[in-house]
Amino acid sequence: MSYRTTRPAPLYDAHRDGEGSVQVHLDPATKIETAKVFAVYGKGGIGKSTTSSNLSVAFSKLGKRVLQIGCDPKHDSTFTLTKRLVPTVIDVLESVEFHSEELRVEDFVYEGYNGVMCVEAGGPPAGTGCGGYVVGQTVKLLKEHHLLEDTDVVIFDVLGDVVCGGFASPLQHADRALIVTANDFDSIFAMNRIVSAIQAKAKNYDVRVGGVIANRSAGTDEIDRFNAHVGLERLAHFPDLDAIRRSRLKKSTLFEMEPSPELEAVQREYQQLAAKLWNGVEVLSPKPMKDREIFDFLGFD
Repeated sequence: MSYRTTRPAPLYDAHRDGEGSVQVHLDPATKIETAKVFAVYGKGGIGKSTTSSNLSVAFSKLGKRVLQIGCDPKHDSTFTLTKRLVPTVIDVLESVEFHSEELRVEDFVYEGYNGVMCVEAGGPPAGTGCGGYVVGQTVKLLKEHHLLEDTDVVIFDVLGDVVCGGFASPLQHADRALIVTANDFDSIFAMNRIVSAIQAKAKNYDVRVGGVIANRSAGTDEIDRFNAHVGLERLAHFPDLDAIRRSRLKKSTLFEMEPSPELEAVQREYQQLAAKLWNGVEVLSPKPMKDREIFDFLGFD
């Protein structure tokens, strides 16, 4: 990676955005080559972290070595796996004045439920720069410590709604992008914008749309109608169960909750999704709508 800086260490580009701005120029040659990589996107609050964490567990129950990377400044992607808010990569880098060679693996990688390894990338201070810097530094750090060589599956859980160059940067590393949505206008509108971002990245990188995960929805009629129109596919459907809400409050994955027929059905759906993704899903080439078109398409009489 190449960085420009106003500070001694070549980490920042503060020229355009003022002192303290965190910008990055990612090197296209920096790739995760030894694992299947999925980037999870969707509207803010749609349940990406819940989906990512339970999907990580489902992969682990298939016997896969899993690494989940949270890419949100809230750094709560992995807390149901680790039962706490772990220090972020940006935190630990700051603690050693960005001398990454001084860090140990245990300073930034934490083992969660069923052996899922957890990393929280964190983010730059609000209003100061680009999340792509943090994602790039996280991948670089993982590669320096050879952690990706012993990993079968990497899941990036990405900040909601944002499709700027920074938070689209996990798409540089991913094989498949997964979109979490609900059966409503705002979620589907956000999905349409995210598809556009993925298609833009796909011109230069290997990432492709892997499919759609319906979440927090009793039905999927509007999702399915949109998917059919633009060329997407629904891979799984998770209803709006109270047990899912309670799992976050209990800092637990769904696989740790008290069993019930409804919950066991959700667990099976996650395991089926993990198996489907591991075996490989069809490459999709959706054609997202223009904003005005999707307003008309999803409108009601």
